[in-house]
Amino acid sequence: MCELLGMSANVPTDIRFSFSALAKRGGETGPHKDGWGISFYEQKGCRSFHEPNASAGSELAQLMKNYPIKSRTVIAHVRKANRGRVTLENTHPFTRELWGRAWTFAHNGQLKGIKALPLSFFRPIGTTDSEHAFCWIIDQLCRTYTDYPSAATLDKEIKRLFHVLRQMGVFNALLTDGRSLYASCSKKLCYITRQAPFGTASLIDEDLKVDFSTETTPDDRVSVIATQPLTHDEMWTPLPPDSSAIFRNGDFIA
Repeated sequence: MCELLGMSANVPTDIRFSFSALAKRGGETGPHKDGWGISFYEQKGCRSFHEPNASAGSELAQLMKNYPIKSRTVIAHVRKANRGRVTLENTHPFTRELWGRAWTFAHNGQLKGIKALPLSFFRPIGTTDSEHAFCWIIDQLCRTYTDYPSAATLDKEIKRLFHVLRQMGVFNALLTDGRSLYASCSKKLCYITRQAPFGTASLIDEDLKVDFSTETTPDDRVSVIATQPLTHDEMWTPLPPDSSAIFRNGDFIA
């Protein structure tokens, strides 16, 4: 299985602390050695970095840990291949354009019969179940709405589509257009919201500690979503199985 990492914040925020833990799980403290990727949003722009090899030994991943790219919305992924060869085109996160915005998606799990779902406008480049599921989601949104719907309408529809996919197998996933971060939990996904008063946190996978009170302002609010907790001295909240969650501006919405 793969591991997911997402972030939603109300101010541009540095994700290097959390990504350091995820990168270690990509072939060192975890078996997820078949590729990694990370996408950062900056207003309507999205910059992505991918490699089809282990993040734990990657010089590019090391650059990501050292270079403070600040963003309000981030999705990252480390892959343990089960369907689809270990290639760049099969490396998450995947990105497509819809309604003039970049949509990004990463997934953990297997979906039985997913490739029987018809696609119209969007097609996979690689061969994974995950990318087919992503194309199906964007296809359904494109067919249903000619332009960007209201937040309430979009939230409801994405939760419905997530529910459909969870009936096909394990669908732990993150989806975003840079405004909202949508999370689907089939079995395992958790989150933490950091806000004032900020404290100190220590990573599980690396000897690294941060005092967030020295890195933030009292108005900052940051939610981090992960397959498993990344720190051992904070209280992470598990999402219920077979559920969806929405994060916006660092807030847990639903």
